[in-house]
Amino acid sequence: MLSPVEEKSSVKDAQQSNAARVIRLNPADDVVISLHQLVSGTVLAEEGVTVSGLIPPGHKVATRAIETGEAVHRYGQIIGFASQPIRAGQHVHTHNLAMGDFTRDYAYSKGARETLPAAQPATFQGIVRRDGQVATRNYIGILISVNCSATVARAIADYFRRDIHPEVLGAFPNVDGVVALTHGAGCAVDADGEGLAILQRTLGGYACHPNFASVLVIGLGCETNQISKLLETQGLKEHERLRTFTIQDTGGTTATIAKGIDIIKEMLPEANAVKRETVPASHLKVGLQCGGSDGYSGITANPVLGAAVDLLVAHGGTAILSETPEIYGAEHLLTRRASTPEIGRKLVDRIKWWEKYCDRHDAQMNNNPSAGNKAGGLTTVLEKSLGGIAKGGSTNLTEVYEYAQPVRARGLVFMDTPGYDPISATGQVAGGANLICFTTGRGSAYGCAPSPSVKLATNTTLWQRQSDDMDLNCGEVLEGTKTIEVLGALLFQMMLDTASGRRSRSEQHGYGQNEFVPWQISAIT
Repeated sequence: MLSPVEEKSSVKDAQQSNAARVIRLNPADDVVISLHQLVSGTVLAEEGVTVSGLIPPGHKVATRAIETGEAVHRYGQIIGFASQPIRAGQHVHTHNLAMGDFTRDYAYSKGARETLPAAQPATFQGIVRRDGQVATRNYIGILISVNCSATVARAIADYFRRDIHPEVLGAFPNVDGVVALTHGAGCAVDADGEGLAILQRTLGGYACHPNFASVLVIGLGCETNQISKLLETQGLKEHERLRTFTIQDTGGTTATIAKGIDIIKEMLPEANAVKRETVPASHLKVGLQCGGSDGYSGITANPVLGAAVDLLVAHGGTAILSETPEIYGAEHLLTRRASTPEIGRKLVDRIKWWEKYCDRHDAQMNNNPSAGNKAGGLTTVLEKSLGGIAKGGSTNLTEVYEYAQPVRARGLVFMDTPGYDPISATGQVAGGANLICFTTGRGSAYGCAPSPSVKLATNTTLWQRQSDDMDLNCGEVLEGTKTIEVLGALLFQMMLDTASGRRSRSEQHGYGQNEFVPWQISAIT
């Protein structure tokens, strides 16, 4: 496989030709990627082939004849196997490309290399908490132990909404808001099972997240996920910034809402008494997400994010790569970069867990990509994964975490999560992510309270159509107006600015409360 620099050069070379209609990512590839819609009869002179049929933008064109069962390569890696004969110039997609088993050389730590620290440490304006953690936002959070207390939590948070009652928080300009993060679980599960443990770990991570100045936890009273047990398992104790109570003990809905409002009012003065100060970029923990991906994701936005991640790591920060089903088939490229063979094996163990998990549910790993991914040009999960890991840049993999575990290592780490973005990002934030960077090619309107989410468009068409939801246009890579390195540096500065308080597009629209989705894996009884 080409190095990241070589891959970027190949994209750049394709762009510099005015006649370029396709991109070749690796000399060993069997396909090229269309920059525009190609019609039958179009001659691709540099590839020596003539297009046969209609090729949508971002889709693949075969550059040679491929026999049934033969491996097909993109990025210099296998993305699937021909399910029928493919002629040079034909569209390569779901009708003629399928998954298949193949051996991957994990070469644990063989490609690990030292990352040189930045000469001049970058900084941002953060909020330093009593325990030394650094916040990028300053919210008061309302969590629930069980879905039964979701309605009262929302009612309490609504009382403090600036768009409904602007006068309530008028005296507290340093408080970003009061948010209720509700969910659909908490009862009718094994009290000692993995599912409840994951929920408790997630809630515990949010309860002590630096972006919350204070947290109120509300339960019903009779649920399996008892608040006392939740606090005990997470090593937490109630104090003035972490308050709890239940609906049953309080005396019903009306009394609960009134009590919750009173408690939040008590929390507001201290929450407001903060100021931002200059802190090193090493305090940033950035969750990496891609959703609504397309054929350009692995060429533009994901490598741009990867370039920014390399800068972040050089400045001592942390990036959390996740979505295990979306590195499937490309995990060998991460194990090679593992700091130690043990870390690489931990990643492979999570892959094996997912294979067994899918077998138990009579599912396939290739149920990912989604319909939108396929419409955008991605055919198999192998192809999606190879583009997806570009978000992680080129530095060493320093640790592997299970879902919602506290992230304490610096550098590029991996957290085991599903590919579904709300669940994945929820786990990252529970692990301590104080910023999310999210690439999209089809268009996403995602946001993630209490951590801001920065959205990267993979192509200019999306940017023009849905700029209301996007923060950065990476389509300029395709057009040759900006390089991956230039946009990566721009994104790194955008990370610092957002961490310093500049609101992202999703924050301006009020996204974040509904997108809190803890991973549920237990049987509901």
